[in-house]
Amino acid sequence: MFPTLTFDIETVPDIAGIRRLRDYDEGLSDKEIADLAFKERAEKTGSEFLPLHLHQVVAISCVLRSKDEIRVWSLGDLEDSEPELIRRFFDGIERFTPQIISWNGSGFDLPVLHYRGLIAGISAIRYWDMGEDDRDFKWNNYISRYHARHLDLMDLLARFQPRANAPLDEIAQLLGFPGKVGMSGGRVWEKYQDGHLVDIRNYCETDVVNTYLVYTRFQLMRGVISAAVYEEEINLMKTHIKTLSGEHWSQFLESWG
Repeated sequence: MFPTLTFDIETVPDIAGIRRLRDYDEGLSDKEIADLAFKERAEKTGSEFLPLHLHQVVAISCVLRSKDEIRVWSLGDLEDSEPELIRRFFDGIERFTPQIISWNGSGFDLPVLHYRGLIAGISAIRYWDMGEDDRDFKWNNYISRYHARHLDLMDLLARFQPRANAPLDEIAQLLGFPGKVGMSGGRVWEKYQDGHLVDIRNYCETDVVNTYLVYTRFQLMRGVISAAVYEEEINLMKTHIKTLSGEHWSQFLESWG
């Protein structure tokens, strides 16, 4: 069962990339550039959601569950660049080879990390191994959709059918967990423009804890852990959160009841 690394990312429009690819007026502000990109995208697809390669990673939050401890944190420091955050993520996989857990990681988080890591020149040898270096990875690697080294909970629970996908917030609440606290993903760009990166990281951390809690319930459903162990894991997370500072954790525990 150990180690597992549950992760989540938050992104904003890659303004520098959009400027490079689009023939927009150089005198426009970042907000004006983003608004034009959103409008152009909506006219083409009906949605303002930008292509994944034009998402800049501003936060990566994790829950690491090892045999001896559980830990919740965001990678890097507030001043760290996007390449540094991505490097830290893949370095963790290189060092520990954990099972990685996500909600829609196959459809969003990992493709974004692939593109942005490629642009930044990040090395991720262990992550991309499909049996060339480690023969075990031929049968269980991070890349193949039906392998378990990366478990995309949303994708698996939907039986790999996009029409059956469900939002993490609602599934978490239906299971008795807090769900989203304080803000939503739709406000990340607004918060980023206002310089509130701490709020974004806090939001990402609560989202990744929701993902871990849903994963723990999934482990109970599939018989990997007993009901008693499940309760221990839930209580362990509650106990750990009580040691963490930040208003977002107080709100999270209050919402948990």
